[in-house]
Amino acid sequence: MALRSVIRINEELCNGCGACIAPCAEGALAIVDGKARVVKEELCDGAGFCLGVCPLGAVILEIREAPDFSEAAVLEQQAGQVKTYIPQQCSFCHNSEDEAYILPVKHRGESRWVCTSCLPRLIHG
Repeated sequence: MALRSVIRINEELCNGCGACIAPCAEGALAIVDGKARVVKEELCDGAGFCLGVCPLGAVILEIREAPDFSEAAVLEQQAGQVKTYIPQQCSFCHNSEDEAYILPVKHRGESRWVCTSCLPRLIHG
């Protein structure tokens, strides 16, 4: 085990909405007993795409001792699973992630999903 960035979820703040699940391409997060949980630390790559979408700030990235990230474990986790997700929509144009590339962002203290077409409007006003 080594020191590395890994997701931690504050169970007191988490309401189980599941918004953090879709951005995690590795499948490290799941809803268990009504709360988001890290299912295996070796699945978490520490990229933090789940951070910006939590409306309650329950997901944080911390540096701690954890098992090394394992691409093999990710492939094993994904093998045979039916891909399910909560489709997100752009906060501005309402295109879904099935129609456009959607990114999680924080703007003025709020977590939002923004498509790449609307991102310049958010940046430049």
